[in-house]
Amino acid sequence: MPERVALVAPAKVNLYLAVGARTDDGYHELVTVFQALDDRLSDTVEVEAADRFSIEMRPDAGVPPSENLALKAAKMLSEATGASLPVRIAIEKRIPAGGGLGGASADAAAVLVGASVLWGVDPRSEVVLRCARSLGADVPFFLGGGTALYAGKGDVRVRDLPTPEMHLVVITAGEPVPTGAAYALHDRLLSPPAPGPEPLLRALQAGDVQGAAGLLHNDLAEAAKALVPSVGEVEAWLSSLPGVLGAAVTGSGSCVFGLCASAVAAERVESDARAAGWWARSCGASPEGVRVVSTV
Repeated sequence: MPERVALVAPAKVNLYLAVGARTDDGYHELVTVFQALDDRLSDTVEVEAADRFSIEMRPDAGVPPSENLALKAAKMLSEATGASLPVRIAIEKRIPAGGGLGGASADAAAVLVGASVLWGVDPRSEVVLRCARSLGADVPFFLGGGTALYAGKGDVRVRDLPTPEMHLVVITAGEPVPTGAAYALHDRLLSPPAPGPEPLLRALQAGDVQGAAGLLHNDLAEAAKALVPSVGEVEAWLSSLPGVLGAAVTGSGSCVFGLCASAVAAERVESDARAAGWWARSCGASPEGVRVVSTV
């Protein structure tokens, strides 16, 4: 058995997000199309055998260990499998927190996979998936990644889709959008019903990125822009640029992403956004989720 596993934990964007009714357990029924991003927008995670459970994050996100989703993932899987070997977790953060990119969920999924490898558990097993679903709605997606249609609370994989070559840029002005507040405001807004995802699914199936760019949708966008006006400023600016095929808010914000006509266009937008004082990163789409890069 290895003693240390290094993994890449990718960010995600929502190409489509429709929010349904609130259920009795306080969650909402969702239909969403997730897209994993490549290594240019990812965290690196190490899971190592140790004498006690611990976690270190660089830079420190200010989350107490008792509330850290990645540490919860390790302890939950240990209890579920009976593994008695604790682990030390080290995370190098590059995914902005509170941006709708799923960074904490990706890190938790990476820990599930890394700990599985250390403990001789199949990362694709039902016990790992159950832990992922218990940890949070986005966590199961990162076990498989790629391009996929999800339903339920955003935790039920309905359909895998081909991952076309996409050139993206992700931008945030830096002010996070509280997820709970975004859902609560959405519930109060009299928003029209979301268009169905079928046209977007057909465009993705055909590899038609330009067509897909015109079909991006997020039911939480208006709430995010009302709560944090800079989200709307970024989206309007991004949508107006030459070389940007379409733009949308991801998750509950505050990040906005654009699908660009080329890698050069995405890099140019990244440079211009940084010159405006915003955080920005150009990247591509990935057909993968969390993946192991080395074992020792």
